[in-house]
Amino acid sequence: MTQQERRRGRDETEEERADRMWGELIQEVRVAQTGVQILFGFLLTVVFQQKYASLSQADQAIYIVTVVLGACTTGALIGPVSLHRLVSGRRVKPQAVRLASRMTFVGLLLLLVTMGSSLLLILRVATNNGYVPYLVTAVILWYLVCWYGLPLWARRKHSSDG
Repeated sequence: MTQQERRRGRDETEEERADRMWGELIQEVRVAQTGVQILFGFLLTVVFQQKYASLSQADQAIYIVTVVLGACTTGALIGPVSLHRLVSGRRVKPQAVRLASRMTFVGLLLLLVTMGSSLLLILRVATNNGYVPYLVTAVILWYLVCWYGLPLWARRKHSSDG
């Protein structure tokens, strides 16, 4: 394959590209949705545990924020499915793919914050130690490296070759 063929990409129409990108996006969303659904389901049960009443006001506030974040994350990551259903057959797939991609990106950002908030709550309750914020910060930095840093680095490295 020549450098020019590599730069040109696939030979597909806008609609074919939208179909391919939609399929890829939905596969990505399925992975994220599974984790969100498990996390959100767990969060919904916490309030019904006996220990919830003994949590400090700060921990209860973190819990409430975490549940709301989980609900928002779920909405953002399920949004592309609803979008597709409502615009299907209307000949707007390229635009729908762009919008669904943005919703998914927002959903992943919300998932990052939800996971950080969940981890903060769990570690505060489990250890009640002063190092918890540092540990949570380290985990969030790890997520940022894995979810955004490495992909952006790879995109930049491979798009600048040639």
